[in-house]
Amino acid sequence: MHEILGTIITTEESPSTTEFSFVINNNSEVKKGQYVQVTQSNGILFGHVSEIYKSNRYFERAESVAEFEKNSGMDSHFPSSSWEYTIVIVKILGIAKHSDDGPDAFQHSFKRAFVPPSPGLKVQSADNELLRQFLGFQDNGFHIGAIEHHDVPAKICMTRLVQKHLAILAMSGAGKSHLSSVLLEEILDRKKQDGRIAVVVIDIHGEYVGFQHDPNYGSKTKVIDGNEISIPLRKMKPEMIMSWLPNLSTPQREVLRHAMLQLKQEKKDEESYGFKDLLDAVEKTDVSKDDVKRALKRSLSELKRYRFISKKTENPKLITEIQPGNLTILDFSTIDSLRKKQILVAMISRRLFNLRKKNQIPPFLLLVEEAHNFAQQKAEEHEAVSRSIIETIAREGRKFGASLCLISQRPVNLSTTALSQCNTHIILRVTNPNDLDHIQMSSEGIDSRIAKSITGLKVGEAIVVGAAVNYPVFVSVRNRKSTKRERGAPLHQQAIEFESEKEKKEEQVEAFL
Repeated sequence: MHEILGTIITTEESPSTTEFSFVINNNSEVKKGQYVQVTQSNGILFGHVSEIYKSNRYFERAESVAEFEKNSGMDSHFPSSSWEYTIVIVKILGIAKHSDDGPDAFQHSFKRAFVPPSPGLKVQSADNELLRQFLGFQDNGFHIGAIEHHDVPAKICMTRLVQKHLAILAMSGAGKSHLSSVLLEEILDRKKQDGRIAVVVIDIHGEYVGFQHDPNYGSKTKVIDGNEISIPLRKMKPEMIMSWLPNLSTPQREVLRHAMLQLKQEKKDEESYGFKDLLDAVEKTDVSKDDVKRALKRSLSELKRYRFISKKTENPKLITEIQPGNLTILDFSTIDSLRKKQILVAMISRRLFNLRKKNQIPPFLLLVEEAHNFAQQKAEEHEAVSRSIIETIAREGRKFGASLCLISQRPVNLSTTALSQCNTHIILRVTNPNDLDHIQMSSEGIDSRIAKSITGLKVGEAIVVGAAVNYPVFVSVRNRKSTKRERGAPLHQQAIEFESEKEKKEEQVEAFL
């Protein structure tokens, strides 16, 4: 028997088919956000505590309270404390019908409430099994944390969470990387019989490199320095280079296409050819205007400076290295140029998507940190060369098992197209009003009540809303299993090391003199 929390009462607007109110028993404790249930003849009514009020009739009239407080106070004249009571407002979420197996067995589907509950019925704390079924949790789902106020682990179905894409949104320091690491642990821990996917992480600040050194996950992890990423020219199509250089004119595009096709035919019997060969092929192209060639070669020289187009070297080798249950981390912390990062993200994302469409690599999750830098909403095409492929995967990826996880601390700068295609949002603390408005417009499951709660979240608390759960739910993110190890020491340690090194150098200079 579950704890009886209180009794349903009549108010001017309830009970209705959408909400009801109840008075708390003196010895019961009810919290905002808690789930409750009411047993009825047609099933079990399930609800969510949306607000709690305290009342006391002795303190309803301000002039009376003020008068008594001038002297010895209200409590000395009346038993006011015994008249205090607490009213709880409950939003009705649905009814769990009794199955044929008896009143204690619940069907997996919940019906809408078409009849309000009767005043006088007892309100109980929600049954944990009923809560698990209602929210859509699974025993073999990703365990990301626990439900607030209930002893129910948040185990979310992998397919529902990532197949239609995921967005993790929060301000800096709210726990995005921690939550992402928990998600990666769940993917790496997943058993073969439950279905495993590969993971590729675009790691901007080296926050995930610790997985490589972890005793449990190191064997499943490969870290690739962003400056060591390379692709042979022979594996590239003209359209790929054109997407990186969107400002090319139509004549320049034609010259590039002709030069690459001609080069491929001339070098078909050779193992490799490089950037110099491409520039020579451009020069040999039969074009009446030399300024077209010169402008094209200047644009191509930019790509040459980035040093990722090679003759033979391919890193990573996606077909062999992207494997189920494995983690590939592309560490961009050593790259300063944002444009180079965008081009690399565009290249890797497009190749992953194309290989997946051909079924040459397993279903995968592409996790993009600082996603607003790679799919920027208000940016010209030449300043957001990776936006197009990210939006393409967002629109079409679910059909092929190509999933996205976009992580951002500035949702207002993130492509609305990409963000709206993320059918599940996990939102940690956000305080910027512009970001809050953008999140609310991009997520259908966020109402005004949830939007107000986002600013009050503490570090490690999150709201899960969208396709992954049947109803928006507050979750306390669990602790990591892996050891946190990232590039860069804590600020105080960096300060100490700087001064120590400076003192050493000064001592060495003095000793030398």
